[in-house]
Amino acid sequence: MPPSTRSRTKSPVTPESIKDLVMLGSPALSPDGTKVAFVHKQIGSKNNYVTNIWMMGTDRGEPTQFTNGGRDGAPVWSPDGQWLAFISARQQGRPQVYVMPSTGGEARPLTDLPEGVVTQLKWSPNGTQVAFSFREQADELTKEATKDRKEAGGTTPPLVTEDVFYRLDGDGYFGERRFKLHIACIEDGGHRMVYGKDTLGFFDFDWAPDGRRIVLATNRNKQPLKNPDRTELLILDVVTGKTTPVPNMPRGTKGRPVFSPNGRWIAYAGRTGKDSSYSTDNLELWICDSRTGKARCLSADTDWCLLAATLSDTSEASFEPWIDWSGNDQILVRIGWHGEAHIVRFDRQGKRRPRRLTLGRVVLGPGNLSADGKRIVTTLDQPTAPPEIHVGRVGATSISLKKRTNFNDEFVKTHAIAKPTMSWVRSQDGTRVQTWVLKPPTGRGKRHPGIVEVHGGPHAQYGCAFFHEFQVLANAGYVVAYSNPRGSKGYGRDFCAAIRGCWGTVDWEDIHAVSKWLQSRDYVQTKKIGIMGGSYGGYMTNWAIGSTNMFTAAISDRCVSNMVSMGGNSDFPFEPDRYWEGNCWDRPEALWKSSPIRLMGQARTPTLVIHSEGDLRCNIEQGEQIFSALKIQNVPARFVRYPRETSHGMSRNGPPDMRLHRLDEILDWWKRWFKGKSSR
Repeated sequence: MPPSTRSRTKSPVTPESIKDLVMLGSPALSPDGTKVAFVHKQIGSKNNYVTNIWMMGTDRGEPTQFTNGGRDGAPVWSPDGQWLAFISARQQGRPQVYVMPSTGGEARPLTDLPEGVVTQLKWSPNGTQVAFSFREQADELTKEATKDRKEAGGTTPPLVTEDVFYRLDGDGYFGERRFKLHIACIEDGGHRMVYGKDTLGFFDFDWAPDGRRIVLATNRNKQPLKNPDRTELLILDVVTGKTTPVPNMPRGTKGRPVFSPNGRWIAYAGRTGKDSSYSTDNLELWICDSRTGKARCLSADTDWCLLAATLSDTSEASFEPWIDWSGNDQILVRIGWHGEAHIVRFDRQGKRRPRRLTLGRVVLGPGNLSADGKRIVTTLDQPTAPPEIHVGRVGATSISLKKRTNFNDEFVKTHAIAKPTMSWVRSQDGTRVQTWVLKPPTGRGKRHPGIVEVHGGPHAQYGCAFFHEFQVLANAGYVVAYSNPRGSKGYGRDFCAAIRGCWGTVDWEDIHAVSKWLQSRDYVQTKKIGIMGGSYGGYMTNWAIGSTNMFTAAISDRCVSNMVSMGGNSDFPFEPDRYWEGNCWDRPEALWKSSPIRLMGQARTPTLVIHSEGDLRCNIEQGEQIFSALKIQNVPARFVRYPRETSHGMSRNGPPDMRLHRLDEILDWWKRWFKGKSSR
């Protein structure tokens, strides 16, 4: 049977197909390396996500459901492997810390916290305590207070703050509340706050092997957004509560500190210099002496970044660094490179060159090592299959990974999955831009409309991850091209820094080159080329329609349009003369020069504008400006506004019905302008 006939017997990937996918994440390997716990996530019957923890043997046995709370996640093994701690919002929607015997049984709530957010569970080395970070919700914003007001006919209270960092996209408004470090006792469930001086609200920590100390990467500056480089490593005595800074540390951002097994060393992810927060510089692997603070960058001679930053709509984002010790002399980290994400080993003493231990066109996600450093668990993502749990052995020169789950195998087997081809496209100045193309799995030999997808960030990367949205478009009969223009991660510091403070320059040259290249393919209808993207991808879509009329239609999703206004209304306000030259109030020239809204007088491309009213990263006024500018000039435009319950990340983790609606709107827009048809 010829390939085209085989593919026709399979079901197309549609928006509704997202309901059939199982999303796996947070794999945790038991200390002895014999068992794996992980999170199983799927869309439920009540327009929700059902998340439970599953368990399986490392080498044999089928995975079985371990919890049934429906809102369980973040499993962490006790040091002796007898218990599993996890976070669950199964009761009244309030996240709590639970513990459960690793052999099964009843889950026991370890905490009775008020409404808020719980993150970062970590067992003490002797297994008697669990440390975690918690941020309490403001009293007037709790569900109970909201219910009481509604019953009494009251009005939603005003939000009042004197702190510029008072909200976060996907997290909502928290005012001046900040995360604090708590420790809970396993025996009686009592817990106490042991550290609460972080001013930014994001801190990382790790237990010392002696169980008496905790290292924190924390910022205590009065203006942390203006001084991200003031992050310290603090040593907290959990008995006395006394904190002592690790001395002589280089100035810069620091995160993910991890003690070596002997407690002598601390590995961490960091950047040096004043401008080290939203940075184009690589996130480096550092190591310091826990007593003297003498620090050294282990990755200085590489051009790797510890942020894998590979985007997908079916897996956990890889924006958090993964650092794990293998003994006292070897450190394993994950790096992003050329659309892939791999594990690399560094030698603490620097006697051996860093070695990449994994190969293949894959994206490795979160995971961890066994206590002896010989076994590993991770998620493995591929362009043609959603992530599955893989386990492996860590050898001297490589890691051999074995697939241990097959939750999505039936979906892949029964659906027409488009397979990407990769090319390097030459930009205007000769720069090579890595580009992937998905062709429709049916209709071979025909020409199809082409769509250029532009990723967000901009300091992230497309690559070898399964993307449901791309598969939907390919199955609808479109050729999908996605690339990593300058500004992307995965190609070294200079490539990423090429658009620092100057969006709409060489990045547009790269996207324009990819668009022209796609247009010239013999399988593409040359007069039917579209462009779309979200966040920075929406920015670039806006820039494209203001710079050329080559596109048949466009979709600007959760976009940036006016850098001047965004500088003051994003959840992370722009700091003067940092990433961007000037500021948004009296020296806006550089920001305005990079604003697509100033180009809208030339725009004639029919454009669908998609935005969420709850987007706190790129506020909805950014989309409103584009829509208004187009409509006033009689350019065909459509505005889809999603409710306040949705956020900037709606396409990845928003309410299922809204995700489906968005994909339907996208398909209808392309059908309307490519095929002259519309169902609306």
